[in-house]
Amino acid sequence: MEFSHVSVLLGETIEQLHIRPDGIYVDGTLGGGGHSYEICRRLSEKGRLVGIDQDADAIAAAGKRLAEFQDRVTIVRSNYCNMRQELEKLGIRQVDGIVLDLGVSSYQLDAAERGFTYRADAPLDMRMDQRQTKTAKDIVNSYSEAELYRIIRDYGEERFAGNIARHIAAAREKKTIETTGELSDIIRGAIPARNRAVGGHPAKRTFQAIRIELNQELEVLRNSLDDMIDLLNPGGRICVITFHSLEDRIVKTIFKTNENPCTCPSNFPVCVCGKKPKGRTVTKKPILPGAEELENNTRSKSAKLRVFERT
Repeated sequence: MEFSHVSVLLGETIEQLHIRPDGIYVDGTLGGGGHSYEICRRLSEKGRLVGIDQDADAIAAAGKRLAEFQDRVTIVRSNYCNMRQELEKLGIRQVDGIVLDLGVSSYQLDAAERGFTYRADAPLDMRMDQRQTKTAKDIVNSYSEAELYRIIRDYGEERFAGNIARHIAAAREKKTIETTGELSDIIRGAIPARNRAVGGHPAKRTFQAIRIELNQELEVLRNSLDDMIDLLNPGGRICVITFHSLEDRIVKTIFKTNENPCTCPSNFPVCVCGKKPKGRTVTKKPILPGAEELENNTRSKSAKLRVFERT
């Protein structure tokens, strides 16, 4: 199956990056190379792009897509949380722009054997990096009922989290839950019939929660953004596209803290903590997909773009 992924908010992201032809840019979630391709088109021979992804299929696909720019592109298989270390290996200490397009790619969802989708029956996998040994099957079968409840409630924002966790715990007492189809059927049985007819597929939120937990997506984001802002040259920008309210909240909060890091009590006449702003949040409200993109790509409907500029 060919790796295909429609880049969400592509034009808006490229516009917000303020690309300098001779600059250095990092795509921390390379995917199929959609954002990277448009960045490379705007770079001179002195410009450079570093693409990072942990998915081998994405690395292969992006390599083909960006082949015409190979003299200015370096592709690295890693998690974007290792960005500073990977850049140091390449002799790069500061960059002019960073892009993160979070979440799961269209390819990962559509390739049933990757185990991300509830629309086909396949082994419970969901690993974004297949070098990782732990899979979704391990979470479903080894987490306690309380742990399952917590992640389904927090990461899936699922109102029936308690009932779903109970049904999973009961089902695995009889046999190990092996496939996405088995799990999907268990979830469907845990949700009242009148609620199954609204709000999309009944397993959607639970699958999302397990994927986020397995790949530690929120922790990686939370632990990486400050470091990325520090990597930016003055005037450099980081553009982050999120698809989940918890991701968006993390980005919004960290951007706000870097814009106003002062921890002094509000009644202090002057700042004494000495913490200086690192830049400004360009997007006071997130940039959302336009009507045309929403019509052409249903997966864009929850996308939000936030931008921070280093000073």
